[in-house]
Amino acid sequence: MAAEGCEEMSGNGELEESSAMEAAEVPTSPPIEMAEMSEENGSDAVATEAPVDPDPAPFSLPPATEDEEGELPADFERLWKAAHDNPQDFTSWTDLLQYCEQESHITASRRALEAFLIRYPLCYGYWKKFADLERRAGYNNKAEEVCVQGLQAIPLSVDLWIHYINLLLGTLDMNLPESPTRIRRVFEDAVAAAGLDFHSDRLWDLYIEWEKEQGNMKNAAAVLDRVLKVPTQVYNTHYDKFKAHLSSHEPKDVLSPEEYEELRTLCRQSQKAERAEQAQEEEEERPPGEEEPATPEGTDTEELMQKIREQVLVRRDKVYQDNEGEVRKRWHYEDAIKRPYFHVKPLDRVQLRAWHSYLDWEIAQLNKDTKDPNQDPSQEATEGSEVTAQPQEVSEEAAVAHDDHRVRILFERCLIACALYEEFWTRYVHYLELQSVDEARAVYKRACEIHLTYKPNIHMQWATFEERHGDLTEARRVLEALEKSLPGLAVVRLRRAALERRAGQLDQSEALLREAVTESKEKPTLHAFYSIKLARLLLKLGRNPSRARRVLQEALEISPDNDKLHLNLLELEVSGEPWASAEAVQECVTRALAAPLAPHTKILFSQRGLQYAEDYSNSIQSVLSVYEEHQKLLNELGGTKRGAENGDEDPEKLSKSDDGSAVAAQDAPTMPHVPITTPPPPVMGTDMNAQAGYGGYSSWYQQPQYGSYNYQNTWNYNQGYYPPS
Repeated sequence: MAAEGCEEMSGNGELEESSAMEAAEVPTSPPIEMAEMSEENGSDAVATEAPVDPDPAPFSLPPATEDEEGELPADFERLWKAAHDNPQDFTSWTDLLQYCEQESHITASRRALEAFLIRYPLCYGYWKKFADLERRAGYNNKAEEVCVQGLQAIPLSVDLWIHYINLLLGTLDMNLPESPTRIRRVFEDAVAAAGLDFHSDRLWDLYIEWEKEQGNMKNAAAVLDRVLKVPTQVYNTHYDKFKAHLSSHEPKDVLSPEEYEELRTLCRQSQKAERAEQAQEEEEERPPGEEEPATPEGTDTEELMQKIREQVLVRRDKVYQDNEGEVRKRWHYEDAIKRPYFHVKPLDRVQLRAWHSYLDWEIAQLNKDTKDPNQDPSQEATEGSEVTAQPQEVSEEAAVAHDDHRVRILFERCLIACALYEEFWTRYVHYLELQSVDEARAVYKRACEIHLTYKPNIHMQWATFEERHGDLTEARRVLEALEKSLPGLAVVRLRRAALERRAGQLDQSEALLREAVTESKEKPTLHAFYSIKLARLLLKLGRNPSRARRVLQEALEISPDNDKLHLNLLELEVSGEPWASAEAVQECVTRALAAPLAPHTKILFSQRGLQYAEDYSNSIQSVLSVYEEHQKLLNELGGTKRGAENGDEDPEKLSKSDDGSAVAAQDAPTMPHVPITTPPPPVMGTDMNAQAGYGGYSSWYQQPQYGSYNYQNTWNYNQGYYPPS
């Protein structure tokens, strides 16, 4: 829901603040600004267990329970219809949510929030508003369910975790023994899911303070120990808090029993050595007969406690210094990220490059850790070295797993801010596919079914991914679902037909193209396109020129002015046996000349007919007959361009003598000659392997003179098979 009054809201449902936020806080969003979804191409985040789950559990809010409120507010249906008619219009949704909040109508608000969060699950602020709505209405259990659903959608949201924990702290009876256990379990889930986020300091601080409130000083120290190893924005404050916590409590109340006993023994030994040395000096100066003062054994003096504290800080200081180094490495990458939250407003190129640079660096760190340039794989180790190397190998594997987890966390953070950008989803898939096909599939599923439902390229990449890994059923399902959401997209129908063809289902491939031909009769250009594709399939793979001919002829009845249909029918006839095709070729030329085509197109068809007669006719009389018809056409349509069409030089140039004097036109030779005609483009029956890859659907209808009929540019065939590198 929108904020009260007329304050503007961010894309996450948070009120805009005029004052700057503190460094540790997640910045608020800029004012809402509608972005064209076609210009954007991004995520849910990690699961509540490490390592990151690339496919958080799908969220499905339970049906809203109708309360006592009767009719919906007056303008609800109008605003609801506006949002559903154009679900990509973010402003329509915020108008609906703001209206519902102003009306304080719980049923309308539930319906609006449920529908909105299905489409925009990364808007953590609206999950918080939904939970508050249920809590104010007295439905604490439903408020908890909403928070859980939101955290399944965006587990990296520190704000949402804190909101959920505060909700539990305010609703649970802390006198019950199970309540603290449940709170602690939620805290653990929170730090496992979002604790490695660079801006997770507030979550760690809340955990530490809660443990202190419960009187569990050891637990608080243990949490501080953990956060000292996490590179966060205000990492130095955690070390200061640890030192303050240690100095204000006895070491035995803060440290684990094992560490305390270890340091106590170590400090006692050190203390004994110092006392022995001091006693020797004092004995030399002590009067004769005076005994050494007794020191009670087993008592822990304040001096000993101070030594233990010093040793604890020595150990933690090394951890702090290492963590500070990690923060320094990441600081300029983090500083370059200005919008770490989701918004429909497009990111600028600088921000996109910042995310790519950060990912490049983090992946490079992982690759550097997995490669040891000094290692000789052919070198054999001795038995002793094998035994000693095992702990080191285990340590290296743990480090690699830790770095991989960091890479995944960064990808998930990136896919929150860049959820509408295909390039980052594709990059995440590439990273995961080397480790797990199932995890890569889960990312495709999340991208296509939640965030990029109207982006055809990534859907087709998903279908290609499934086909490449042998799951043809899933590949078919993906393409069918895409075609339902984007009906009429030619490239999707062609991709479905190609999938069936590669699967050996030629009949199904033909059926898909034939269905497309039938459904596109009201769109002549698209109908001609599909007809050409179907005819080519029947000719090249079905080896059935008669059926291919019939398809093209039926298409010409609908689009007699389509020169591509005429040209493809001509090439079909030309590709047949010369002794059987002569009449069909001339009939095809005659049909084209009678059609309402452009003059230069008719001249081209006439030239093709003449070329065919020259190449395959059995008598000179038939060649001359076709030639005379061609000359008549040139006279009618070409005028003075006849010589150029026949391949001759400019008549004016030929009429000049060597010395530059003009020669009368009637003196020029009038003897008939065999014209030089232009060669035709490749015919349908010839080998097309030399054509430019899949998606460059041959030059037979893409000759320079037909450049305007650019199917490849119009439908972008070559997109979607292979993701951008």
